[in-house]
Amino acid sequence: MENSTHFKVFRLAAYGDIGQLKYFYFAVVTVLYFVIILANALLIGLICIERSLHEPMYLFLCALFVNQLYGSTALFPALMFYLLSDTHDISLLYCYLQIYVLYTCALTEVSNLPVMSYDRYISICYPLRYNSIMTPKIICGLILLSWLSSFFFIAIIISLSLRLQFCGNILDRLYCDNYSVVKLACSNTMLNNIWGLLVTAVYVSCTIFPTIYSYVRILQICLKSSKKTKQKAFNTCTPHIASMLNFFFGWLFVILQGRYEMEDLPPILRTILFVYFLICPPIFNPFMYGIRMVKIRHACNKVLGLNHET
Repeated sequence: MENSTHFKVFRLAAYGDIGQLKYFYFAVVTVLYFVIILANALLIGLICIERSLHEPMYLFLCALFVNQLYGSTALFPALMFYLLSDTHDISLLYCYLQIYVLYTCALTEVSNLPVMSYDRYISICYPLRYNSIMTPKIICGLILLSWLSSFFFIAIIISLSLRLQFCGNILDRLYCDNYSVVKLACSNTMLNNIWGLLVTAVYVSCTIFPTIYSYVRILQICLKSSKKTKQKAFNTCTPHIASMLNFFFGWLFVILQGRYEMEDLPPILRTILFVYFLICPPIFNPFMYGIRMVKIRHACNKVLGLNHET
């Protein structure tokens, strides 16, 4: 261990010196945050008060929207503060808190994907047994499992990072991420790497394989079913598939940028790619589900008083 120091702050170097543009960026970020809060809170409230939406699929969606609001609170207020601030230092404690919230949000969303695909699988492949399988106890158990497992796994990641000593404190990021923090460590990071690989393997295997199996079975059923069944499957599965692809593309951008330095890309493009999975899904999902899912659309019209006879 050489030249290690007990740093109390990290410096977020990605903000750089943006001059008067900081007011423009601040306005954009503020509008995005307002849209995220408004869109997600609207659908959460709609699902809670509208009895026709008290079904497993919509309860899982409600959990997804709550999780997106949770993750957004760790990013947007900090972005807004640092855009206007002359200093871009972040305390070690707040850095780890930000990592914890952002990573638990990401893992919870990853956990929601197979749960929602399983729900669609049961609904389409076993419609007569759907209500007996997807009971309130099962629904609550699946939602709690996705949250508690992410809290547990990330708590261990943070505890392993807390013991590290660092050779530097400059993060070329807009926010703290665990990979960048660990790269600055002078102390042994083998346990961090092993646990990180283990968590990744568990979540990838528990997400991708069940989701693929569910959609393969749905496709098999649809190929042998009536036009009405195919239309139902298309209407309910398309938003989920689009949401899943959107999230994984965003996550892939972060992983690639963390592992491979992309100096050839313009700084603004690198920044957009790095915050994509934290900004686009919370905006994209409410509008996708709100527009594509008929019951949500009708309930929204009813609550807003837009219903009329056709």
